[in-house]
Amino acid sequence: MNLKNYMQEIGKRARSAARIMARAYTKTKNDALLKIADIILAKQDALLKANQNDMQAAGKDGLDAAMLDRLELTTKRIEAMADGLKQVAGLDDPIGKITELKQRPTGIKVGQMRVPLGVIGIIYESRPNVTADAAALCIKSGNATILRGGSEAMQSNQAIATCLREGLDAAGLPVDAVQVIDTTDRAAVSELLHMSEYVDIVVPRGGKGLVELVSAEARMPVIKHLDGICHVYIDDRADLDKAVKVAYNAKTQRYGVCNTMECLLVAEGIAQQALEKLGPMFKQANVEIRGCDRSRKILPYIKSATEEDYRTEYLAPIMSLRIVDDLDQAIDHIETYGSHHTDSIVTEDKDRANRFLKEVDSSSVMVNASTRFADGYEYGLGAEIGISTDKFHARGPVGLEGLTSQKYVVIGDGHIRQ
Repeated sequence: MNLKNYMQEIGKRARSAARIMARAYTKTKNDALLKIADIILAKQDALLKANQNDMQAAGKDGLDAAMLDRLELTTKRIEAMADGLKQVAGLDDPIGKITELKQRPTGIKVGQMRVPLGVIGIIYESRPNVTADAAALCIKSGNATILRGGSEAMQSNQAIATCLREGLDAAGLPVDAVQVIDTTDRAAVSELLHMSEYVDIVVPRGGKGLVELVSAEARMPVIKHLDGICHVYIDDRADLDKAVKVAYNAKTQRYGVCNTMECLLVAEGIAQQALEKLGPMFKQANVEIRGCDRSRKILPYIKSATEEDYRTEYLAPIMSLRIVDDLDQAIDHIETYGSHHTDSIVTEDKDRANRFLKEVDSSSVMVNASTRFADGYEYGLGAEIGISTDKFHARGPVGLEGLTSQKYVVIGDGHIRQ
């Protein structure tokens, strides 16, 4: 196979499909999503079998526990994929909506219309559910997409791709609206990143190395985040029970994902009470804690944290811990070591909560809630194509609106400029 010719052909087909998708009726797009959901559920055994083959190969290749967790498909995760498709089908279609239509003194009316971005390239690692989630959002937002999953999930992704193509075809939409690259050759990624004549925007979903590679090579705009160094800050005016629940859930609900708490900050005034409760809970869950000197006086069995620990996204049952003087020091710590992804404060003080919301410069900022809620599905977006910590063009979980742009529309009645 000539890789360049193969990728160019995919790009041409995606561009042609994008023109058809841009004018597709909402009902047709929703019909495709619902059909895909039904097909995924009907082919559950085939998906599990393909995934098992990937899991066995990945185990032999020595993938770590976090990557294996992301790779694995279970009945529950397949059902969640189908639910995500159905939820996206139930969302309002932003395409074609005209907002802010105002009449100017000249008599013309000027507004803005939501339109698709065109062709979206998505490069991701391990998680095969991304194949369905990303496709769903691209279909509903009238875009075409080129998906390049990790080689470790090749069989899983191709099995899901079959479901996607069947659903699109059954609804009368072009099957090339969703194309999953079927080669493990890493050079395919480089080719994709250079195809600016066909690809309008690219989204990397994976580790820091992948995101840095895409950011450096891409000849089109990139929607990205590098790290998920998420914090929970327990204020000295926190409800202790809430604080314990939130901090424990934020770390242990799932380890290998970007919205997991990696660093716990605790105000000195509540540190003794909070850590005497949380320390044994994390210990029982086999979570390794690396803490500051003050925290080690309360929990003498934990390891000593280094400067690098506070800059680390572990994606594992490891966390850093620091006792801070107050809210100001907590915000300074987050600004110094955080990644602008997701940070949460636990407090009953509304003024402090508002300060945290205003001053913490992250894509998601929370009050009295686990960082694990930073997710497109939980935000009501149906699914997400990724999380952006950039400030342009989208920020936070990227759902339907993040996959659209706006163009100005002008309505006149024979008006001419004097």
